[in-house]
Amino acid sequence: MGKDGNTSMFNISYTSFLLVGFPGLQEGRPLLVFPLTVLYVTIISANGLVIHTVVAQRNLHQPMYVLIALLLAVNICAATAVMPKMLEGFVHYANPISLHGCLVQMFFIYFTLLLDYNLLLAMALDRYVAICHPLRYTDLMTSRLLSLVAIFALTRSLGVAVPLVVLTAQAHFCHTAVIRHFTCEYIALLSIACGDLTFNNRLGLAMRLVTVTFDLTLLGTSYTRIIYAAFQISSGGARSKALNTCSSHLLVILTIYLSGLSTSIVFRVAKTVSQDVQNLLSAIYLLLPGALNPLIYGVRTKEIRQHIEKMLCKKESFQETGEQPKRLQRVRVERKLPG
Repeated sequence: MGKDGNTSMFNISYTSFLLVGFPGLQEGRPLLVFPLTVLYVTIISANGLVIHTVVAQRNLHQPMYVLIALLLAVNICAATAVMPKMLEGFVHYANPISLHGCLVQMFFIYFTLLLDYNLLLAMALDRYVAICHPLRYTDLMTSRLLSLVAIFALTRSLGVAVPLVVLTAQAHFCHTAVIRHFTCEYIALLSIACGDLTFNNRLGLAMRLVTVTFDLTLLGTSYTRIIYAAFQISSGGARSKALNTCSSHLLVILTIYLSGLSTSIVFRVAKTVSQDVQNLLSAIYLLLPGALNPLIYGVRTKEIRQHIEKMLCKKESFQETGEQPKRLQRVRVERKLPG
């Protein structure tokens, strides 16, 4: 009876789920809709402003600024993969989603995360060539090399995201149809799956470790040489500019990797941590880069900051000049009227 019961249970697999993010909040969940909506709009607006600045200014059509714009575009895609469904879940306590929709969301989450990692590697390559081999920069950082980097980034991102989605699609979800998370993350779906999930868990952990170890090794080696070369620059202004650019990239790297590592450690080690805390760490991991990256690059990158300031000043001056003729016209009309 037990064996038959287990067999029949494993044959049943839910194809639709209910996302219940932050289950401990209950009554306070609707109160989070407004601040999260503001956060989502801010992420899109801030990233979009920097992207528009890079696209509109011809002197910013250089590899470093193009890579920054691509990174911020990925930030918008990553936030859009998470936030709309997350907001819907705060409006309705039980947020329905199909297995197909869940897998699509999972794909875009991990695809955009891997693109973030790959673009950071491309930025490290760009800075390495610019600072360590400045005289050969234009010869080395060609459109052909950037195309090869883009193909590598897409291939590597697909090589991680697709296997995770395929393995998840083959799993049986017989424990419950309730996902105690605001999004369809790999670990959240495995928590409600049944059967032997040893391979799934090991593959997910191996991919994370290999990816992070490989990336951090390359980034650490590159920026060590970059910083060493920057200190060898005789000109104080050029040295300060090189170090300032590198510090912006390093801030972004620390934001992305530290938030990701803390989330993985809590999920796999700290079993006593509440589900709400785990969900909060996931939200920070998924949304913090999109909120901070445009501020880091928009404020700390001098060329981008100056163009943004010029754009904002032009808008203000245009509004003032637009209002001034109307005022003069009103004064002229009043003078013609009999007193």
